[in-house]
Amino acid sequence: MDNRRAVGSWLSGPRAAAEGMGVEFGYRGRRLGLPEHGPGSIAPLGRRVGALAVDWALCMLIAYGLFAHGDRQALSNWTLAVFFVLSLLTVGTVGSTPGKRVLGLRVVAEGGGRLGVLRVLLRSVLLCLAVPALIWDRDSRGLHDRLARAVQVRI
Repeated sequence: MDNRRAVGSWLSGPRAAAEGMGVEFGYRGRRLGLPEHGPGSIAPLGRRVGALAVDWALCMLIAYGLFAHGDRQALSNWTLAVFFVLSLLTVGTVGSTPGKRVLGLRVVAEGGGRLGVLRVLLRSVLLCLAVPALIWDRDSRGLHDRLARAVQVRI
């Protein structure tokens, strides 16, 4: 047995090991029927994190100006509440938050089109819990998107 191959597959992860054995995964979004590049393709991680940072900063500004009155603990709690409301209202109506819009992203249903009210509510609650957003599938969708049957795509 060649120990270098065994160590290499262990270090590179299970996907690389499976690809080395001939398994084809394809590009991100292939299983969902999305294009590989361009509009309608799966949103890259960097843009999604950037959009989250823009949205969080906006929510902090709103919470600080309207609710917190200089109290740091209150600021973090109000920021999360404002983030929840912002996500619920903007994704439910126009399909993207201000941060997603600035970075050219949109949240759509798996089959295309808008998400329903209950799916947006589920997605927003899970996103505010944070842990579901950190668990991804092979299409780079967070558990919050997967359970809500949503996809973040490029505009």
